Amino acid sequence: MSPSYDVIVLGLGGMGGAAAYHLAARGARVLGLERFGPVHRHGSSHGGSRIIRQAYFEDPAYVPLLLRSYELFERLERDTGREVATLCGGVMAGRPDSRTVAGSLRSARRWDLPHEVLDAKEIRRRFPTMAPADDEVALYEERAGLVRPEQTVAAHVQLALRHGAELRFQEPVTRWEALPGDRGVRVHTAENSYTAGRLVVCPGAWAPRLLAGLGLPITVERQVMYWFQPEGGVAPFEPGRHPVYIWEDAEGVQIYGFPAIDGPRGGAKVAFFRKGGTPCTPETIDRAVHDHEVAAMAAQVGRPLPTLPGTFLKAATCMYSTTPDEHFGIGPHPEHPGSTTVACGFSGHGFKFVPVVGEILADLALDGATAHPIELFDPRRPVAAPA
Repeated sequence: MSPSYDVIVLGLGGMGGAAAYHLAARGARVLGLERFGPVHRHGSSHGGSRIIRQAYFEDPAYVPLLLRSYELFERLERDTGREVATLCGGVMAGRPDSRTVAGSLRSARRWDLPHEVLDAKEIRRRFPTMAPADDEVALYEERAGLVRPEQTVAAHVQLALRHGAELRFQEPVTRWEALPGDRGVRVHTAENSYTAGRLVVCPGAWAPRLLAGLGLPITVERQVMYWFQPEGGVAPFEPGRHPVYIWEDAEGVQIYGFPAIDGPRGGAKVAFFRKGGTPCTPETIDRAVHDHEVAAMAAQVGRPLPTLPGTFLKAATCMYSTTPDEHFGIGPHPEHPGSTTVACGFSGHGFKFVPVVGEILADLALDGATAHPIELFDPRRPVAAPA
């Protein structure tokens, strides 16, 4: 007879690994299933760094979740001894009426978050790597910074195992089904089938396949991350001298980037936010990065950070799983609310929420509800593109 568990977690990337840990820490019998090995580069939880920030331009409703996520990142570091987060400060720059600046300021004021508004002259004084136009400003947030996705995933896997979770890697899920009469779920892999009282589905870019009946449209898009060696070396770009940043130009194109965290020859990472996201599937994504893409990135970042695109070093691809309104999908599955919880559609800005999403998924799977504010992410909501 196949073993039975309290909860099966489908997918052990950022969200699934965190869910497996939180569930196991509460005493649940947990099985985690992952199609690849731990901490892999085939999905959306790799690339060395992700921005973390609290003055959230996307929507002020995210801020309470971010405050809790910060607490949980700190706990994750204490419990594992891993360096997960670096709070090196962050600059949200552009024209005053840009989404990046105006939205960040709105969240900061709504939640009374510590911040400063810098004019172009002050940006140049504090951060000599940056060259804003005279009509550009920035919101500076001291508690912004970066988290390391690979270390975060590894830390949650480490803690899930410590608390007794059974994690099976290299075992892709082929299908799952809710059992009749609300009697739990059955999950099928190429090797076995497993039953459990509850299922948590964290499929990342495999959401369109594994959550076909969800009703929440999700588009998978190819994205590229780039590393350049700045002219004159990385010293001016090191943490403590250079912040994380999101920079929006007059046409609304956003780029984001990081300090140099990979040593003297590791360069600094930068990427477009959404621009040029080609629809794909995990099987059809183009993993090659082309010369014209590198040239476009260098040209875009070279305007606000003139010394950064000195020498191109490398690039890597990943996938955004994007909903039409760019908000997440977190909650009971509409067709199987008694047995199945979903977490999907994190739309390129979800990794900073990984610890708190894990906590939320444990709440929903074990208690049927959460105290965290997640109404914005209801999978049953009508969705439309952001204004």
